[in-house]
Amino acid sequence: MTAIIESRTRTAQRTYSRWASLVILCAGTLMTILDGNIVTVAMPAIQNDLGFTASGLAWVVNAYLIPFGGLLLLAGRLGDLVGRKRMFTAGLAVFTVASVLCGVATSQGVLIAARALQGVGGAMTTAVVLGMLVSLFPEPREQARAIAVFSAVGAAGGALGTFLGGALTEALNWHWIFLINLPIGVVSWVAAVRVLDRESGAGLGKGADYPGAALVTGALMLTVFVIVGVGERGLAETLLMALLALALFLGFTVRQARAARPLLRLRLFGSRLLAGANAVQIMMIATMYGFQFIGALYLQRVLGYGELLTGTAFLPAPIVIGVLMLGWSARTIGRYGPYRVLLAGLALITVGMGLLGRASAGGSYAVDVLPAMLLLSVGFAAAMPALTGLAMSGAQEEDAGAASGLFNTTQVVGGSLGLAVLAVLAASRTEGLLADGAEVLSATAEGYQLAFRVATVVAAGALALAAAVLRPRT
Repeated sequence: MTAIIESRTRTAQRTYSRWASLVILCAGTLMTILDGNIVTVAMPAIQNDLGFTASGLAWVVNAYLIPFGGLLLLAGRLGDLVGRKRMFTAGLAVFTVASVLCGVATSQGVLIAARALQGVGGAMTTAVVLGMLVSLFPEPREQARAIAVFSAVGAAGGALGTFLGGALTEALNWHWIFLINLPIGVVSWVAAVRVLDRESGAGLGKGADYPGAALVTGALMLTVFVIVGVGERGLAETLLMALLALALFLGFTVRQARAARPLLRLRLFGSRLLAGANAVQIMMIATMYGFQFIGALYLQRVLGYGELLTGTAFLPAPIVIGVLMLGWSARTIGRYGPYRVLLAGLALITVGMGLLGRASAGGSYAVDVLPAMLLLSVGFAAAMPALTGLAMSGAQEEDAGAASGLFNTTQVVGGSLGLAVLAVLAASRTEGLLADGAEVLSATAEGYQLAFRVATVVAAGALALAAAVLRPRT
């Protein structure tokens, strides 16, 4: 009898420890996601305070995205070698220190440098989270629930960042959008050191393929740099850098095929689920990030909303996503399977973006934005956990860190691509209409309409690709 009680006690303790670990992983991830969005609403205040030009202001975002997207793959592999807990806690420390530097910045150079350091810390933290999560919850049903919780935090954090950015900037000042990370980061770091299981890792002696790391990091950073700078440079310069990035990727591929201990085993791309899920994610995230960015601009520049009101208008998204992902998503995936749930979610996203394509200069939040936002939120709450589960199911345990880094990398690339392309399309359409004599408000709204319609096509493409590639085999 005593042995049974002790066994049950150990099981209960292990269960508590795993879910406590999930909370810590979510808290660390929430910081990095918030900072990817929280600056959006505060950009005008930062520009006025530090004297940024219009083109220079973009580097407040770009300086974070470039190292973040470029280092995810390397950080994921290093996590497999040195231990994912070590990589996660080190990333939290770097990110927290960089956030304080951002918060106390009084010059353009200091803020941009600190944002770049934030990107490094964010990559270290984010790259290993999915690998740790899959190891913590190997049983499929529990894993689905854990992924749903993690995805809820990530998805809700993106929209919550828009609200917090507006609220903190208007109530205090823009410095606090970064300083708020200090207490969160310190508490998360202490909890991670105490609660997370220690992982020894394979050891640096196994090799991280440093030449390959240099090639892929350079290729990814250059790719993100090209994407976020679309519209700022000439066509010839953009094509030249794109070709250079492609050459680096080809060099990396050749290196991985020949290296004794490759950074990224090419067999990962032989997994239909992993490769297909990453491709679908690029298109889906491009759509959703485009909605957040263009949607905020529509509310501010067409409907005349202020910073706080814009953030408040986005609150239904994180609430719906959080509520659905914390319960409904996992149960639905368990009942119908991730493939069917993913297709249903992508269909709702496509319909929601189609509705936004009708938003005009005479539109309103209640009629043109809120219904579409609710459809997008429900669709994303269904699609993201299903897609994450499909992607990670295509990786072996020893490749979990690399697969996690790859999945997060395609998320950053998709978000950067969506922001850059849709913003350029909207601006080009608006400028063309203004040149033809159209009114500013009407031209601006039509530019956003074009962006939303293109995003609708991209979402439909993601649905078609998922239906064709991710279908379960009997």
